[in-house]
Amino acid sequence: MSQSAFIRFVTGSTLSSLTLEELKEQLSQYKLQLARTGEQLGWEYDAAGFPYTVETPPEAEGKWFYLKGTSSRYRNIVLGVGSRIEEDKEQHFVQVVLPDTSSHGDKSKGNELCKYLARQWKAELELFNGRTMFFNPRK
Repeated sequence: MSQSAFIRFVTGSTLSSLTLEELKEQLSQYKLQLARTGEQLGWEYDAAGFPYTVETPPEAEGKWFYLKGTSSRYRNIVLGVGSRIEEDKEQHFVQVVLPDTSSHGDKSKGNELCKYLARQWKAELELFNGRTMFFNPRK
């Protein structure tokens, strides 16, 4: 059975909404950051830290895309953006899905990626196991 994690943009988040292209740009920034870390360490950390390529099938154009694993330990992670009406306000979110074909490595990388993105955007993160992490400033 597939599992989903949600990064919700709430009051205090740095963004109020996001497009798929902006999400892809954030992933490329993440990979660049890993490459810079690898330069400091003297090895190709970006290949180990982000072992995926970004793929967009024709039927998913404008709706979602997936990360395809580059090694046998990692298979795929699906990412998409959306919104819903909650308490008379529109709440935007990023959904990260682990399909049935995903591996344990995908779940670990998915959690790592979700935490990174939620921390960058100061958003609320609902993990794959249903627990919630708050990165937004709350009073």
